[in-house]
Amino acid sequence: MSATSKSVSAASSGATPGEAGHAGGRRLSKTHSAFWVMTRRVTILAASVDAAFLVFFLAARSPLLAWLNVVSIAMYVAAYALLRRRRNFLALLLIWTEVVGHAAIGTLLVGWDSGFHYYLLMFIPAIVVSGSLRRVAAPLIVLFLAYMGLHQTAHVVGTLAPMGDTALQILNLFNVSIFFAMASYTARFYYELVRKSERKLRALATLDALTGLSNRRHLIELAMLEIARARHAAQPTSLVLADIDEFKDINDRYGHEAGDMVLTRASELFREACRSQDIIARWGGEEFLFLLPNTGTDDALQFAERVRARIAELIIDQDGRTIDFTLSLGVAQLAAGEALESAIGRADHALYQSKTQGRNRVTFASPPHANASLAS
Repeated sequence: MSATSKSVSAASSGATPGEAGHAGGRRLSKTHSAFWVMTRRVTILAASVDAAFLVFFLAARSPLLAWLNVVSIAMYVAAYALLRRRRNFLALLLIWTEVVGHAAIGTLLVGWDSGFHYYLLMFIPAIVVSGSLRRVAAPLIVLFLAYMGLHQTAHVVGTLAPMGDTALQILNLFNVSIFFAMASYTARFYYELVRKSERKLRALATLDALTGLSNRRHLIELAMLEIARARHAAQPTSLVLADIDEFKDINDRYGHEAGDMVLTRASELFREACRSQDIIARWGGEEFLFLLPNTGTDDALQFAERVRARIAELIIDQDGRTIDFTLSLGVAQLAAGEALESAIGRADHALYQSKTQGRNRVTFASPPHANASLAS
């Protein structure tokens, strides 16, 4: 029975013994590392179940099956030791041998109705996920032929070591239950793996890798939805564009690693300053854009000043060296009917004024109609 547990663990990674050999010779990814930890645990569980089967078959007076489980326990102990030593190829080869051997010998000894043959079906996920259709076609055909061959052989040869009807029914029920449980576990494993991959892809598409903030494209997508909602509810929306002063000098003086620390620590502070409904993104380089829903001019200016002051007080320690820096900000309230790009442009112009007026300050952007009057 423990054959099942092992075939499931092989199926869970989609790894064949050959693939495991390559994996053992290189640094494993976090996903593979988690799989091998899980495989070791399942190996222990499989050996424990075989020990229980040993007692069952001794009680059922089936010495051949009892000795089969002794051999299976020994194989799992050896496989566990190989896994601990990162000898993954040999470990999986041993596991797969145990699965096939246990299923075949158990079926021939006790009969097809014992349910040992179900364990062979657990190889299907492992084969299917191991490569392209052309690559997996042959192994699937071999598995199908082996399964049907075992079926035919079992019916031609008959039962070599028959058990009582009650014991056989218990054995069949147990094997079917294990098969269902392991099939469900395998499906769940793949489901979680796919979900995890989807989350990673979504994060790569929407988040800045260094700071963990939204990236430019994601903020624009969220902003369009928020602005539409705010206009429908007749609520004000403000933008704050912030830029770390003399960031190039920080990189030149302390190194790019220090520059990354500044960006990361500033981002943490920005997150702490924001409300749950606020949206913040790394706009580019050392620039950050805040979208403040339901926030008018006065509140936006207070927010910007609060962020500026907290950054001015921030001191970063890098290997005994202290790094301090300041922030210049531009604030703009989105006017009625104004496009997002226009409001960002006004905030950017206000930010430029903060820079030219000495940095480390907050400047409010003129409303769009005021700019139009000045231009005329």
